[in-house]
Amino acid sequence: MMIMVRAIVRPEKADDVLAALMDNGFPAVTKYSVAGRGKQRGIKIGEVTYDEIPKTMLMSVVNAADKDFVVNTIMDAARSDKGGAFGDGKIFVTDVESVFTISSGVEDTAAASEEAA
Repeated sequence: MMIMVRAIVRPEKADDVLAALMDNGFPAVTKYSVAGRGKQRGIKIGEVTYDEIPKTMLMSVVNAADKDFVVNTIMDAARSDKGGAFGDGKIFVTDVESVFTISSGVEDTAAASEEAA
């Protein structure tokens, strides 16, 4: 089975996360610039409230057996410090039913990917 890991991280931490994933054998990542807010509803500086904070979303599809390793790699690289801080981000993990390679038209189902591993 395959899973999709989506991590929303601080933009200044995105390169650290990408490097950590690459160093640990997970080079395939899609990177998006996004904006949003968490439980804190943005940030207030003086009288101005910024309710959409710039973030970076990193998305990768990996074998389910690698989930904990990939999630921990992302968390370790994305944390602001040892204890973490509000705004460090979120990681979402979902199942992937199948994957298609556009150039060849080949479907890589979850069962096929486990057999190849």
